Amino acid sequence: MSVNNTPSAQLTAAGVPRAGGNGTLGRHTVSRIGYGAMQLERLHDDRDAAIALLRRAVELGVDHVDTAEFYGFGFVNGLIRDAFSADDGVVVVSKVGADPNPGGRIRLRPAQQPDQLRASVEDNLTSLGLEQIPVVNLRRLDAGPGLRAEGDQVVDLDDQLAALITLREEGKIGGIGLSSVTLDGLRRALPAGIVCVQNAYSLVMRGDEDMLHLCAAEGIAWMPYFPLGSAFPGLPKVTDAPAVITAAQALDRTPAQVGLAWLLHHAPNVLLIPGTADIGHLEANVAAGTIPLDDAALAALDAAESFSNDIRLG
Repeated sequence: MSVNNTPSAQLTAAGVPRAGGNGTLGRHTVSRIGYGAMQLERLHDDRDAAIALLRRAVELGVDHVDTAEFYGFGFVNGLIRDAFSADDGVVVVSKVGADPNPGGRIRLRPAQQPDQLRASVEDNLTSLGLEQIPVVNLRRLDAGPGLRAEGDQVVDLDDQLAALITLREEGKIGGIGLSSVTLDGLRRALPAGIVCVQNAYSLVMRGDEDMLHLCAAEGIAWMPYFPLGSAFPGLPKVTDAPAVITAAQALDRTPAQVGLAWLLHHAPNVLLIPGTADIGHLEANVAAGTIPLDDAALAALDAAESFSNDIRLG
């Protein structure tokens, strides 16, 4: 019989060592490697496989998951509701600020008005089967790739935060985060008690470095989306960077694993939410949390070419 000498503080509620070690998300201690659930939409015709993937994440020490009501028009939230029990201790992070747009050229439409934010929170509560969503991110539309607000969807950040603060006071959400926010926007929002920021960020796309440092100073989790870049036109891919390929060969790991490992080493407040619909890729992503990067490897990766574009997608 083997003995697990991992301190209990490093274990998930399910008794598994946290993937990537301990991180802080508001009032929650979570695994530094979580799971981004958007790609579960690809398993719409294989619900059993989707549930199995989420259960495997728990087995691997993942205890926070990123989702949204507009992922699969509620399908993904339903999977999360059915896959996890209270005993798993999984912290669910959802987002508001957009609604499904069935039949449209772009699958999402802005939903930035305070009443729309409230409606989206209510929809998330219903589809997730929760009385409180631990963290809700406000998806702003003034930075990063994706939608832009026009007309009555151009809403003052203070009005949006007021709506979310009210929802927090009502107990419907536990913490407030921001997504696709500018540095000035984050500074304005700090008095509201922001617990995390989700912006597009990777080893080769570091335009928000000042914001990352501000988050670290304020105890705010930095949860990059597109942590390995993106296949969208104009966005760089981490796995194409020569320094990443060289490091991966030296470590006998994949370039994707090195890109994720660099993020964990780069700043202590980084929490990862890589997404996949494949259990093998999930296991590889979690294994990135065990990759050692010495000073020489980090220096070479830090020096890799990076750039930032403000690109609209769709």
